[in-house]
Amino acid sequence: MDRFVSTYTNKIDAKGRVSIPASFRNVLESDGYSGGIYCYPSLDATALDAGGERLAQKIDGLLAGLPDYSDERDELSVALYGDVHILSIDGDGRIVLPQSLRDHAGLSAQVTFVGLGDKFQMWQPEQFQQRHSKAREKAKHHRTLFGAGRGAKDGGREE
Repeated sequence: MDRFVSTYTNKIDAKGRVSIPASFRNVLESDGYSGGIYCYPSLDATALDAGGERLAQKIDGLLAGLPDYSDERDELSVALYGDVHILSIDGDGRIVLPQSLRDHAGLSAQVTFVGLGDKFQMWQPEQFQQRHSKAREKAKHHRTLFGAGRGAKDGGREE
């Protein structure tokens, strides 16, 4: 199964268009791309979350785990689906980012695309550099959760 991986920075033109990286478009195509991507303001970052059918299915799965008509389900539905923009990809692989999305992420001249497996994010480049530095630092502290803190001789396995 294809995943969104790597990091790319592209320019936003005067009309608010930006090219989606070719490797991301390939993942969208294999994901059952239906002419548009789902894009919404991230709930926990000054970034945009985006993806294809897998992202929509993950959201559906989150909602399905909550009781019908519950406040939690309604709030999550409003926060995610209520803010979703379905962005068409033109023949040159570009999307138009609506002003409301650009405002949320602080986007003006460039966008940094960051692969996160089943989805990708779009960041203002300097903001992403800060986020990236913090994430790497936290990952160093948490690597024992993945067995990386153990001896290399035994391949990280305890005996």
